[in-house]
Amino acid sequence: MNGLIKLPVESGARRLVLIEIVLPVVLLVLGIYAGLLQVLFRAGVIQAAEFGGWEYYQGLTLHGVVNAVVFTTFFAVAFGNALVPYALGMRLPLRWAWVSAGMMIAGTLMAAWAILAGKASVLYTFYPPLMAHPLFYIGAALLIVGSWIAFFNWIPLYRRWRREHPGEKTPLAVVGIFATFIVWLIATIAVAIEVVVLLIPWSLGWTQEVNVPLARMLFWFFGHPLVYFWLLPAYTMYYTMLPRLAGGKLYSDKVGRLVFILLILFSIPVGAHHQYTEPVISSSAKLLHAFLTFAVALPSLITAFTLAASLEYGARQRGARGLFDWIVKQPFFSMDAWLFSYLIAGLIIFIMGGISGIINASYSMNVVVHNTSWIPGHFHLTVAGPVLLAFLGMSLHLLVSYSGKQLRLKRWAVAVPYLWLVGVFIFSWGMMRGGLHGEPRRSNLGMSYLNPDSPFYHPEWKLFVTVTMIGGIIMTLAMILYFAVFFTTALSRRSGEAAAEFPLSEAYHDEPAGALANFRPWLIAAVILIAIAYTPMVRDVLRGTFNTAPGYEPHNPAPVQQMEGELDTPTVEPE
Repeated sequence: MNGLIKLPVESGARRLVLIEIVLPVVLLVLGIYAGLLQVLFRAGVIQAAEFGGWEYYQGLTLHGVVNAVVFTTFFAVAFGNALVPYALGMRLPLRWAWVSAGMMIAGTLMAAWAILAGKASVLYTFYPPLMAHPLFYIGAALLIVGSWIAFFNWIPLYRRWRREHPGEKTPLAVVGIFATFIVWLIATIAVAIEVVVLLIPWSLGWTQEVNVPLARMLFWFFGHPLVYFWLLPAYTMYYTMLPRLAGGKLYSDKVGRLVFILLILFSIPVGAHHQYTEPVISSSAKLLHAFLTFAVALPSLITAFTLAASLEYGARQRGARGLFDWIVKQPFFSMDAWLFSYLIAGLIIFIMGGISGIINASYSMNVVVHNTSWIPGHFHLTVAGPVLLAFLGMSLHLLVSYSGKQLRLKRWAVAVPYLWLVGVFIFSWGMMRGGLHGEPRRSNLGMSYLNPDSPFYHPEWKLFVTVTMIGGIIMTLAMILYFAVFFTTALSRRSGEAAAEFPLSEAYHDEPAGALANFRPWLIAAVILIAIAYTPMVRDVLRGTFNTAPGYEPHNPAPVQQMEGELDTPTVEPE
């Protein structure tokens, strides 16, 4: 990564970005440890009493919330706080940036307390009628609002740049970050309504019951776009940095802008494909969301061709010949362009993640794998593939550049993504094949379905659970290497001046942006599409003939409130 443009960073911005990078990586240690305990427990290697002092669903909640929500949100904000000012050549306004960070940290600590205290074992989906402690919901709300403030803090910076650079195209890196947070802002409005209007008053006892289908619909309005909030920073790195790391140029700047706009359009109105088995939602609404889910695969297909062309151009610039020689002439193990290994390994994993995602979009095939271990096998190929590896690689890059330190254990750093790739392929194969044979997800059965004396015994699952465990152990070993690299670098002495630097690529085809130059018309189109997709669902949920539900706290075996007319929960006296 030699020859990069370095821009000085004021001390406040440097501290801010480092805090937003280091804190979530520290929490990620807990999240990864909880993930290891999951696979060991499901394989029967450890028992419930050995589960790190945690109850099974408490550990599963910790794993999901830390890895999928806390780490990703902090990273996206830190990445934006670093990349947007760099790409625009301006200073980050610090006052509101620190307010954002403070709210996110406070919210994270609140939610973490509730989870670690065993008062929020509701998984990262926090479906009612499972009820968490109010601090879990309040913490989640603070984390979300804090991330909004970070985004709003970049908008005046961008508007000032537009005034000072009339007629110039917005840098592609800024388009990628803004697309990320536009999707996040729209999606989190729904989950904010769920948390603030439904769940917080309910958990505080101000309301007795909650509309479960409405809460689930609001969550999945947020839940699937959350995947693209994870993916878009990785896409930003793929389009703006991967070609240069490969020694070439981005094949088409305009295609990159098109992909970001298409993700704004299609990533929101797809949530019903997570609710194909929800009886209150009409089949026509589900069908519409199924078609839109297939449409959201289009940006990924465009990305595959564009990045392949960009990588081929770079390899041929370095001397690749023949039809396929460019594939093996990539800098897979380069010490100078070590970030390439994280991006390319994630891209390889994402190929399989995208293919399996098409299966989930289909109603007929989705019902076969719904609530089986196929689902976590699939989303580990997406979230734990391009997302995690891109975030890990960029976290190291930001740590090095914003601290003025040299990357330590560089060979280990390059080995991490490939070891992770092997582990996640083995892990996901075991989970997905087990799912096709009916192995359940979210289950704490452990050895009970590997024990021939158990009523849950299924001999075919033993192989798949064992394979999953082997993959999970390899993934954990990769993360141990990563943590060694990260914290050894963080604790080393400074060897130079801190400076912002990113390997931003030039474009081979640098076309005018045209209709893609302005976000506004595409935002209007996105809102219209959301209204078309969700109006029937809202109508179905509000008209549904079902009862609302009282709360149920997983750490308390009795419902918080009994529905009128229901029998009291019997008390079993010890013999």
